Amino acid sequence: MSIAVLEAPARAIPILRALMTGESNAVAPLKSVCSNCHLRELCLPCGMECTDVERLDSMMFSRRRVKAGSNLYREGDRFQYIYAVRSGTFKTSLELADGREQVSGFYLGGELMGLDGVAHGKHASSATALDDADVCAIPYTHLSELSAAYPGMQNIVSRLMSREIVREHSLMMLLGSMNAEERLAAFLLNLSQRLKARGYSPIEFHLRMSRAEIGSYLGMKLETVSRTFSAFQQQGLLEVDKRHICIADLVGLTHALDMRMH
Repeated sequence: MSIAVLEAPARAIPILRALMTGESNAVAPLKSVCSNCHLRELCLPCGMECTDVERLDSMMFSRRRVKAGSNLYREGDRFQYIYAVRSGTFKTSLELADGREQVSGFYLGGELMGLDGVAHGKHASSATALDDADVCAIPYTHLSELSAAYPGMQNIVSRLMSREIVREHSLMMLLGSMNAEERLAAFLLNLSQRLKARGYSPIEFHLRMSRAEIGSYLGMKLETVSRTFSAFQQQGLLEVDKRHICIADLVGLTHALDMRMH
């Protein structure tokens, strides 16, 4: 089985705010173009014609750096940009009525964040860097104007919206129909696929998110996440050293999901 998109497709929607030193509105003086970006086959230009990529280049997106633990944007902030992750890892989250955090997604290089603000003009979640990160800020108004001027580019926003819908449906499937072992297996396999697409090892990687954050995302208690990691290790599926993960038996990790889907 292929796990579509838990994040954000293996994909999602990126960000950009500034050389963050506590100020969320600082803008780095760097400029970036899509045509020469090493992530162009994963990000916004993916599948676009050369002429459309050139039109994107004319926008000259600003680049921003976000320090680990800093917010790119916060829940309720005015929506201005779609953010594309160039490097690093982000989580998106919402604050529940009782003050607890609900993690809604994890984003890697080449993935887009921020479309949650389109509907009401304000971000519905917060985006936090899990390590030092670099993003491109894509002005939404400029992108809309470009799409209006060139009808062929109207598919861009539609495709981005579709990615978010797929991500939400994938998460609902996880939370509604899978047990703890299946949820964690699906999460790790999805992350493995996304890392492989970016040229990294699909079987050995370092988790940027904590077990508590994974549990929040998957609808599992911290104790259950830790116990499931231990169970996978005892079964010979994983080798676990704190946040360092080695998938020792990729076929075995996939098997339980294959059985459920068939």
